[in-house]
Amino acid sequence: MTASPALCRSLGMHVNGEPALAELVVPGLRRNPRRAHLLVSTVLGKHVPAEPSAVRAAADRLADRVAQELDGDPCVVFGFAETATGLGHCVAARLDAAVYLQSTRRTGATIHGEFTEGHSHATSHLLQPTSPDLLSAADVLVLVDDEISTGATALDSIRALHALAPHSRYVVASLVDVRSPAHAAENARAAADSGLDIVFVALARGTVDLPDGLSERVAELPATPFNPVAAQRGTVEVLPAPWPSDVPDGGRHGVLAADQSRLRDAAAEVAAVLAPLLDERPVIVIGHEELMYLPLCVAESLAADGHPVRFQTTTRSPALVRDEDGYPLRRGFEFLSPEPDPEAPRRYLYNAQWAREEARIVFIADSPADTDRLRAPGGLLDVLAAAGHDVLVAVVPASDQAELGAARAEAAAR
Repeated sequence: MTASPALCRSLGMHVNGEPALAELVVPGLRRNPRRAHLLVSTVLGKHVPAEPSAVRAAADRLADRVAQELDGDPCVVFGFAETATGLGHCVAARLDAAVYLQSTRRTGATIHGEFTEGHSHATSHLLQPTSPDLLSAADVLVLVDDEISTGATALDSIRALHALAPHSRYVVASLVDVRSPAHAAENARAAADSGLDIVFVALARGTVDLPDGLSERVAELPATPFNPVAAQRGTVEVLPAPWPSDVPDGGRHGVLAADQSRLRDAAAEVAAVLAPLLDERPVIVIGHEELMYLPLCVAESLAADGHPVRFQTTTRSPALVRDEDGYPLRRGFEFLSPEPDPEAPRRYLYNAQWAREEARIVFIADSPADTDRLRAPGGLLDVLAAAGHDVLVAVVPASDQAELGAARAEAAAR
C-alpha cells in the first residue's frame, strides 16, 4: 500500500500496489465531477518541483524497460500532451528513437490527425508533425504517458494513430499503471478484436480504490486559497533567449534522432544566458504547460554548473490545494492563460517552493505564450511577484512548422 495522505485516507481513497508505487506518486484530489482524484508524480516535474536528475533517471528506467520489448527494433515514440511531453521526449532520447512526436493542444499549424481523451480538462489531442511520414519512420510505435488508469485513452489513440500510419507493434509505457484487472482484461480483448499487437510496460503497478460519492465529498472540502500574497512584492525580468530556427524546440512538430543532441546544446546556450543573472539562491525552473523537455534540459545545464535546481511546469488542471502535512499540493496559483483559450481561460501552478529557503523562479516559455496576458494583472508573472518571488523569464522563439519542414527537406536533398 502506498503512503496516502491522511486527507485522502479519511475520504476512503487508497492506492495499493508495488513498493515502487509509493516512491513515484502521492494521491491528491481535484474538483472534477468526472474524476475527483489525481496521482501526483514525484518524478515528472508537473505538480511537484523535482530534481532534474530524478526526472531524467525515471524516464531512463522506463526507456530501458521499453528497450526490452523492442529487442533492438527501431521505434517512433509518441508523448501525450500536456503531462507526458517531457517524459516521452526523455524516453525517445534514451532509445535513440527515429522520431519523437507529441500531441498538442495548440492550434495554428497544419493538423495531420487528432483524438480525444475522456477525463482530461482539455480533451483534444492534435498531431502537427512537419510531415505525416514522420509517424511511419519505424515499424514500432511507443506511446508514453505518466499514468495508465483504465487504458481507454491509450487504446483510442492507438486506433486513431493506426488509421493514420499502421504499425506492426505498439508499446504503451507509463511511470505507473493502475488499471484494475478488469480494465487490463478489457484492453487485451479490445486489442485482439482490433487485430493490434499491444503491450503495456510501467515502472510500478497497482490499483486505486475510490469510494462512492468522492466527487461530492471533495467539492465540500475547504481549500487553501490560490495566489498567496507576500508582504513584499517580487521582481520580474524578461529576456529573449537564443534558439536555432532549424532545431525543434520540442516534439510538437517532431524531433528526429539527429536533432536530439542539437536540442540539448541549444538548451545549454539558454542556460548560459540565464546563469549570469542568477545569484546564490536555489532555482526553480518552470516550463509553460506542454513545453517540458526544453526547460528540463535548461535545468539540467544549470545543475551541472553548480546551481541548486528543481524543475516543474504549469498545467491546465485545477486541483484541490490544502496546506497540510503529507498532502502533495500545499500551495497553488491560478492565473490567466497566457494564450487566449475561450474553453479554459485559467491555468495553474502548484507548490513552486524550495523547502524553507527562498528560491529564484526561472520561467521558460516559447514565443506564442509571450503575450499581454502573461504580464497582465492576474497573469502568471503578476501572481508570482505578488507572492514575493523574483521571476526571471526566458522567451524562446517557437519552432515554425513550415520553416522546420523546409529545412528538413533541404537537408534531405543535399
